[in-house]
Formats: sequence, C-alpha cells, structure tokens
Amino acid sequence: MSAQELHVDGGAVRFTHPGKVLYPETGTTKLDVAMYYMQVAPVMIPWARDRPATRKRWVDGVGTGTDPGKSFFQKNLDASTPEWVLRQRMQHKDHVNIYPMVNDARTLVWLAQTATLEIHAPQWRFSPDGTPQHPDRMVLDLDPGEGAGLPECAAVALLVKESLAQMGVVSLPVTSGRKGLHVYAELDGKRTSDEVARLAHELAMSLESEYPEMVVSRMDKELRRGKVLVDWSQNWPGKTTVVPYSLRGSALPTVAAPRRWEEIDAVDLAQLDYREVLARIEAGIVPGL
Repeated sequence: MSAQELHVDGGAVRFTHPGKVLYPETGTTKLDVAMYYMQVAPVMIPWARDRPATRKRWVDGVGTGTDPGKSFFQKNLDASTPEWVLRQRMQHKDHVNIYPMVNDARTLVWLAQTATLEIHAPQWRFSPDGTPQHPDRMVLDLDPGEGAGLPECAAVALLVKESLAQMGVVSLPVTSGRKGLHVYAELDGKRTSDEVARLAHELAMSLESEYPEMVVSRMDKELRRGKVLVDWSQNWPGKTTVVPYSLRGSALPTVAAPRRWEEIDAVDLAQLDYREVLARIEAGIVPGL
C-alpha cells in the first residue's frame, strides 16, 4: 500500500509509503515512526507546545552505522504544508521564517509523514500574539569527549543537579538518545534568553573550575579528551535542543528520554529506544519538571 489516511485528533493525515524502512538496522518503518509519535504525543507535546519547531529529516532513512543516510534541517514551512498545521511567523535579521508549532498529535503524525525524525525547539515559547517570551527552562547539554561516555556524563549530571539545587532550581535529566545527557532546569520566566545563557555559562565554568579532571566548558576538542563538555550555549535565543521524547536519527531508533534522577546513578544506565520509552509510559514512568 503506497498511501493511506491516518485519523488523529478528529482529523486525517494523508500518509504515503507507510512501509518504507527508515531505520534499516531494526526494520523500523515510516508507519512505526508515526505510531510512536501518535502514542507519545500526550507526554511530548507539553515539551514542544508554542515553540518554533526545527525539523531534521531523513527522507531516505538513517542508513546504517557504516553507511549513514543523508539528513537536512528545515525551519520554514513550504507550500505543501497542510493548512491545519499551526504555525507562527518569526522575523530574523534578514528574513522571515514560518515555523510549525507542535501543539497536537496530528502535527506529530504529519511530521512523520515528511520523514522528520528529530524535532528541535528553543527554551522559550511564543505568547498568544506571536511575541517570543522569556525562556521557561534552561538546558545543559553534557557531551562526552573522546575516552569518556555515558557514565562520565551521569557523574557530571549529578554535579549539575547539586549546583542547581543550591540555587533553588528543580532539574530533570534526559538521556539524549546519542552519547550524552541533557539536564533541564525549570525557570520562572523572569530572565531574558541572554541572561539565562550567561547563567548557564557561569555554571559550566564553575563546574570546570571545581572539577577540572571531569568537566570542560569550552568547545575545543583537544580540551575534551576524557572529560565531559558542559555545553551551555543552547540557551541563546536562536539555538535549539532536541525535544524530549523526540526520536534520534541514529542507526538505532533511540529517543531523547526523560529519566528519574535515581536512574542516573545506576550502573546499567543506557540510552533508550522508542519501544522502551513506550513501555515506560505505559507503566506510568513519565518524569517531568
């Protein structure tokens, strides 16, 4: 079957080539991706709602570890976008983009139809009149350098948690679906994006100063060997981070998965794939800020 209609939220999405394999190593199809996003929508949409979504698409699939597929980022909506997709105009320095807003399950299924695997968003939302608001969260991306891995990221994540707790800030770990971890911190919306980025930078530099054998706050690859980069820069207003519960365009269908803090200290901590994430949701394991 080359095309069908998927009924979501009282509407339909025209869905083509449902059997197309997007993850060859696991045989995961385009329809599998759509069904995942349909099921995960109730817990994913609160993370994405009212934020301009940047899509990362793999129209021919992710390929394999030895022969990866081609991908591209897409910000602006094109003429073929269904009229029911909620959107918002945003003025950049020299152009205007019209972004989709991932506020409903039907839009998530449409994204799957376009072979969008990864959904990225900033840490701020639009107000009802389309004005960018102050960020309501801060994110620190813990990225292991050569010779380090997820255990090292977990150790640094616990240090980040402790530092944020001393500031009276609630935080949540998210295994990134790639190599590392993201730590989100809840904000009250009183600081500007620039102020939040500076705060995140100060926190990263403080951790680097206190734990120089574990942490680095600068991007230089030669500084990162055996250490974890605390990337604070994703808090700038023009930057985005993969949305929690988004799939990743890796060889395996892994997910940026919110975790409980007690999991981060476990010796068997690992990245999760979409089936494991769905099982967690079914079991009521839905950590949040």
